Amino acid sequence: MLYFDDTTARRVGAEPNGPGTHDLGPAWHDHLVEESDHLLPKLPLDELLAEVQSRLQAVVAARDGVHALLEAVVSIGRELDLETALRRIVEAATELADCRYGALGVIGDDGRLAQFLPVGVSEQEIARIHEWPHGRGLLGLLIAEPETLRLAEISEHAASYGFPDGHPAMHSFLGVPIRIRDEVFGNLYLTEKRDGREFDEQDEIIVKALATAAGIAIGNARLYDATRRRETWLDASAEVTQALLSGTASEEALRLIARHGRGMAGADTSIIVVPEEGGRMLRVLAVDGVDGSDGDGDGGVRDMAFSAEGTLSATVLASGEPRAVPELRRDAAPMPVLDRLPDGPALLVPLGAPPSVRAVLLLAKRRGATPFAEPAVRMLHAFASQAAVGLELADARKAAEEHGLVDDRERIARDLHDVIVQRLFAGAMSLTATARLIDRPDVAARIEHVVEDLDATIRQIRSTIFALQTSKEDRATTLRGRLVTLVESAREQLGFAPGLQLVGELDNAVPDDLAEQLVPVLQEALSNAVRHARATRVDVLVSAAGGVLLLQVADDGVGLPAERHESGLANLAQRAERLGGTFTAGPGQDGGTTVRWAVPLDQES
Repeated sequence: MLYFDDTTARRVGAEPNGPGTHDLGPAWHDHLVEESDHLLPKLPLDELLAEVQSRLQAVVAARDGVHALLEAVVSIGRELDLETALRRIVEAATELADCRYGALGVIGDDGRLAQFLPVGVSEQEIARIHEWPHGRGLLGLLIAEPETLRLAEISEHAASYGFPDGHPAMHSFLGVPIRIRDEVFGNLYLTEKRDGREFDEQDEIIVKALATAAGIAIGNARLYDATRRRETWLDASAEVTQALLSGTASEEALRLIARHGRGMAGADTSIIVVPEEGGRMLRVLAVDGVDGSDGDGDGGVRDMAFSAEGTLSATVLASGEPRAVPELRRDAAPMPVLDRLPDGPALLVPLGAPPSVRAVLLLAKRRGATPFAEPAVRMLHAFASQAAVGLELADARKAAEEHGLVDDRERIARDLHDVIVQRLFAGAMSLTATARLIDRPDVAARIEHVVEDLDATIRQIRSTIFALQTSKEDRATTLRGRLVTLVESAREQLGFAPGLQLVGELDNAVPDDLAEQLVPVLQEALSNAVRHARATRVDVLVSAAGGVLLLQVADDGVGLPAERHESGLANLAQRAERLGGTFTAGPGQDGGTTVRWAVPLDQES
């Protein structure tokens, strides 16, 4: 090996002018010195070797980076699920750039962040962050100007907005846009290069290459996601529509809508809120997923009622447009039901269109979860609209069936009144006339007894006619209807249908205050018959005639027990006494027990 100094050129180990020394002469010597100045820099050999080693390491690192990039591109290219693909892109970017934190921000139609997927931040750290990113500061700068941005210190940039309370400290920064053809889909945000280093040009090149591949992968995942959403939407809509048109009750159908909506959105919880009292109040009618992932619990949320004033649900009911929020803020929306729901991203979808929005489907995720993307919002809005149409059709069909039933009942009532009652009345009149022609008193008495039975039968038939002609809605608002409903409700406990006679114009002749007293009296009398009588027949008579309101309940049971609590009967007696009337309870003419409760109709006199 040759070496050169400033004056000579010798073989290694040769002594000056000694044996083995080849004197090249002054001219050759000068030529070698001149050439050496061009061939090697004037640096110590160790430094030269260190430089060569450093460059070799850089080449090896570049090779490893390219291999890692290729592996990442292949990895994200295999993902067809959009959410999974997005998260894998962020994870690959943080690995390639060797940084601690990464995120992918998806830009919505309004130019703000529609989704924000963080990597490197635990759920506990996410829970401590006071406010989720909205697209301000450097994030907003990359949205407005989609160009690569590399910083050594975030806080020193003019567009830096600062961090919310609870946010981890971050310094170095690398932002790279992701494009799908000519559209800017979103941005990759990388921070905190490990070991306190700064992002360099090599990081920028690799992440930009990854972003290019990510755009292609996202485009493919979008197509797959759209196809899958369409299939899910069709299946859910078909099941809900089939359930509604097959006669499923509205509340059960709402629970089915809540379950499918939760599954389609990937939400942790879903509830359906309906307006009441002209929209002044809201009530939860359907719940899915409050008490865990199995979706069976309601966590005490179902049937919860609260004021609609100032709530997001009321806003959606009025506008008829879906509303997505990055987090459920209990201070901004005073809904007590929010205390039972996750406080992460939420979506409120109307069921129906203004001015006939039937309900609101509220979907909520846990804090830190991915917000609801625009395609998912559109899909859920379409699903809710289809479900609302199904509910309308089911209600229309039910109303038509009820109208048909009412028509049938009115026809039966007319036939009973015009044919049966008239014939019975004519027969009773004929028997009465016949009894006057008979000289034998015992036969005449028997005929008169038959006439009385016919009169009682006519009264019962007329009560039945009234029940046939009265709808459930009317029964709840009239005294006759309330009495009929109360007597019918005793059928299951007694094991047979009690007889009911309603005499006089009860709805017009009985004041409201007396009606409010009469209903609980009848309820108590029937309750006593159910518990103590062991009867096979119970007859109820309510009459408003001769200025007296009379209630009589007679049974053919075992009579009043010898040992009994007088609280129920005493209560009936006290009610009659306060109203200036009378109350008796004792054996009937044919056995059993007869309860009579009578008060004057004119309470002012």
